[in-house]
Amino acid sequence: MGLFDQILSAVGNTNQLGGIINTVQQLSDRTGADASTIQSVLGMVGNYVRSSLQEKQATNGEGEVQALVNQYAGTSPNPQAVDSLFSGEMQQQVAEAVAQRTGLDAGTIQQLLPSIVPVVLNFLQSSGSNSVLNAFLDADRDGDVDITDAIRLASQYLGR
Repeated sequence: MGLFDQILSAVGNTNQLGGIINTVQQLSDRTGADASTIQSVLGMVGNYVRSSLQEKQATNGEGEVQALVNQYAGTSPNPQAVDSLFSGEMQQQVAEAVAQRTGLDAGTIQQLLPSIVPVVLNFLQSSGSNSVLNAFLDADRDGDVDITDAIRLASQYLGR
């Protein structure tokens, strides 16, 4: 089974991936950045989300991480999702770090966080045992799933 097939079986349906891809396109349109730049932003923010979720898992357990993912996953902007993962200072640090690597303005990145974080969490959300979430949180494993690669594959698969 290929990587995209594994992602599809873990995520559960192409509608969920389609919603994520649509959000990426909307963010691209809104910012004037190309979709590949937004995908890069999504991947970089995803790494910060991973670190935050790993910390929460170590402190509060896997159940709390899954509950947080379930509560805030989506394709609509949600500032509470960002606040649940990052302090105000950390939000600024994330925006500045991503801006340095993408060339987008840090203020723009910070404004995008309420849209990006729920999308990352939406990618992780699935029914039953969550193999994508487990692979995402286990950064030391070989072959862990990178959200940027997954979205690129999904985009190609769905013809967007």
